[in-house]
Amino acid sequence: MPKIYVRFDVPKELAEKTYEALEVARNTGKLSKGTNEVTKYVERGQAQLVLIAGDVEPEEVVAHLPMLCEEKKIPYIYVPSKQELGKAAGLEVPTASAAIVTPGKAKEQVEEIVEKIKALKK
Repeated sequence: MPKIYVRFDVPKELAEKTYEALEVARNTGKLSKGTNEVTKYVERGQAQLVLIAGDVEPEEVVAHLPMLCEEKKIPYIYVPSKQELGKAAGLEVPTASAAIVTPGKAKEQVEEIVEKIKALKK
């Protein structure tokens, strides 16, 4: 059953590229991990790209993020697994969301992902 907060489908290849970009940004830039931290960076307009796991329970934990991102004009993408998202963010535990604050060497990857997200939303 689809989640209430998922507004568009993301192809598997794009989700994999997003995990890779997150790993590169983790090593060369700055990340925000966890829904509370991600929300703060989005509200301040500092996030470059927000990643939201598609398997979050309860859904209310991240249900506010898509609307908040759209309000602040910050691109967001859904990834299938909170376990994989946590791993890509450098955590040993799952995380419901993460944000790339400073992409570092992942700048071009993030720009490419943002363009593909725009195409998906149309």
